Amino acid sequence: MHFILFSVACSVLVSVLLKLAPRRGWDVGQMVTWNYLAAALLCAWLLQPPHASLRQPGAPWPELLALAAVLPTLFLVLAAAVRRVGIVRTDVAQRLSLLLSLLAAFVFFGERAGPLKLAGLALGLLAVAGIVARPVRDAADRRGWLLLLAVWVGFAAVDVLLKRLALSGTPATAALLVAFVLAFGGMLAWQGWRRLRHGVRPGLRHVGAGLLLGVLNFGNIVFYVRAHQALPDSPAVVFATMNIGVVVLGTAVGVLAFGEKTSWLNRVAIALAVAAIGLIALAPR
Repeated sequence: MHFILFSVACSVLVSVLLKLAPRRGWDVGQMVTWNYLAAALLCAWLLQPPHASLRQPGAPWPELLALAAVLPTLFLVLAAAVRRVGIVRTDVAQRLSLLLSLLAAFVFFGERAGPLKLAGLALGLLAVAGIVARPVRDAADRRGWLLLLAVWVGFAAVDVLLKRLALSGTPATAALLVAFVLAFGGMLAWQGWRRLRHGVRPGLRHVGAGLLLGVLNFGNIVFYVRAHQALPDSPAVVFATMNIGVVVLGTAVGVLAFGEKTSWLNRVAIALAVAAIGLIALAPR
């Protein structure tokens, strides 16, 4: 169970680091860039992914390239959402992306829609509505809920791409390593363009913050994998504890540490999100 707690802590600390970035004067673009260097090095060192499947004819390079493009884009969207609407609502939107992943499983991967999953899906959709619900007074409010929807859709897209890669026979660790390396290369090229076009200067403090972000980002992944390995007969427990843990801890940190405000509708939505995750986890596989 300690692996799950470490994974939850790393996930929430990623949001905390992104929340602190503007206050500390860290450039988020540079942070996301160096995050992928750290994640790629740690993945290669600790997980030692097999590469044989990627050298075979018919290797799923379109999905790998799509994953490498979606991951850093989603990280930048996540940072903007945390900055604009806060950790609480962003983390809940991120965890509720499993609803779209579940819909994709029904439509594209032949998964059966049992009553518990459908009930969880219904509660989860209500939770999404409650999380994004805020009076739209100006363009900033409109951008806020658009960012939440982008987080929701983006994390589901990553999950779908990983499922497609798994169906192709590509080991998840190999897919992640390739995606991390390609994402780092693409982001590094973008930093070069920013330097030439806008005069954005690289700095060691941005690099340091980015490397720390990469350690936390990779820690979230590797501890989640280790939790499943430690509890091979209880995948639902790992899944539910991880997602509910992020919702609960993210809410506590956002409210207590950063003074984020939540409406009564947001609080009801958080409770519905926890219930939805529990129902989906309890559903027969």
